[in-house]
Amino acid sequence: MHVVCKEHLELAIDMFVDEYEDAPDIVDLEQVKFSEWQAPEHCERCSGPGRFLVV
Repeated sequence: MHVVCKEHLELAIDMFVDEYEDAPDIVDLEQVKFSEWQAPEHCERCSGPGRFLVV
């Protein structure tokens, strides 16, 4: 699972495919909220806002 900004989305997809050998689901965190999970505020690769969840 990766939480990334738009700039690092492609890298996160590549990392997911390398690890799981399958295509990930991509969730836009500006449009979806989870009641049991709080998304990190920042991208895991930079200080930008974490906008996409790659799972």
